[in-house]
Amino acid sequence: YFQQDYFTDENRVLKKDPQQDYHLEYAMENSTHTILAFSRELHTCDPNDKSITESTVRVIWAYHHKDMGEPGQNYHGTNRGSKSLRLLNPEKVEVSSASLPYFDLTNKDVLIPDKDTTYWCQMFKIPVQHEKHHVTKVEPLIQKGHENLVHHILLYQCSSNLNDSVLDYGHECYHPNMPDSFLTCETVIFAWAIGGEGFTYPPHVGLSIGTAGDPLFVLMEVHYDNPSYIEGLIDNSGLRLIYTPVLRKYDAGVIEAGLWVSLFHNIPPGMPEFVSEGHCTLECLEEALGAERPGGIHVFAVLLHAHLAGRAIRMRHFRNGEEQELLAYDDEFDFNFQEFQYLKEERTILPGDNLITECHYSTVDRIRMTWVRKNVN
Repeated sequence: YFQQDYFTDENRVLKKDPQQDYHLEYAMENSTHTILAFSRELHTCDPNDKSITESTVRVIWAYHHKDMGEPGQNYHGTNRGSKSLRLLNPEKVEVSSASLPYFDLTNKDVLIPDKDTTYWCQMFKIPVQHEKHHVTKVEPLIQKGHENLVHHILLYQCSSNLNDSVLDYGHECYHPNMPDSFLTCETVIFAWAIGGEGFTYPPHVGLSIGTAGDPLFVLMEVHYDNPSYIEGLIDNSGLRLIYTPVLRKYDAGVIEAGLWVSLFHNIPPGMPEFVSEGHCTLECLEEALGAERPGGIHVFAVLLHAHLAGRAIRMRHFRNGEEQELLAYDDEFDFNFQEFQYLKEERTILPGDNLITECHYSTVDRIRMTWVRKNVN
């Protein structure tokens, strides 16, 4: 085996890089796999190399059925592809959950309307009651073949004063005819988005269920993306919650920050760069945390979420008027890869802090105004 550092120009022509920054660590091949391990500096100061940051990177791979010959590379043909990854996302320490109990919250034969956007809501009752447990992991259960149809799933905590009659049916969310019980579901307790895998809570943190103050009735909101207006699609997707009676030290929660979904938020067409800001003000955080959490909250993971026009997202954090290190960012946002970022170190948000969610959009390929909306009726 030998390895060399190449780059491509706009015509996809491979050229040998005069500055060789990639180093082969080892290589192996068997009847089914070829494995190459290599290393390089995160920032090589080489104009032909892309810096590796905490943003999403598109790893492009290609191979030919013949080994490289003396004249140079063999063209790779059809054996090629790409994958979005976060190379610097710290590995999560996962405690085996194979023997732990779980329950599923899944839609039952939901007929997806033939329109590009549908938000479907279904109420569920948490089966674990009377004794505190911690949810340690949440896995998406996406129906096979519907990976591009299910765009995101939100789980809301609802009023505990409801009764089991609310469990009988689902309905379109944000619709004039939706049940009044849906209006009691305001607090997000979990979020998943397209391309994401299961979320594992850190070993010292869990989502509390089973006590009087914990969620009893929850609303699952599924956003279906059907831009081709396909008729007759029936979906049974949802979430699996894995839990344990062995309690962790801290209870988990969710803080939402960003731009409110509203027709006041719109993006002009033909814009290579358009920035919108969502402000979580010091007054807001003072009111939200001051009484219940005067010592602040600890952030251990962030899910950055946008739609097709999104190109970059930055979570800015201010304290006493001074900007802190970015809470999270992705300067290479991929709509089809919306995965939690586990922070290397927990960050504290105090009452009186400021959060600004900075969303960068591109509409160069659009000729009409882009309106932000929850549903298309």
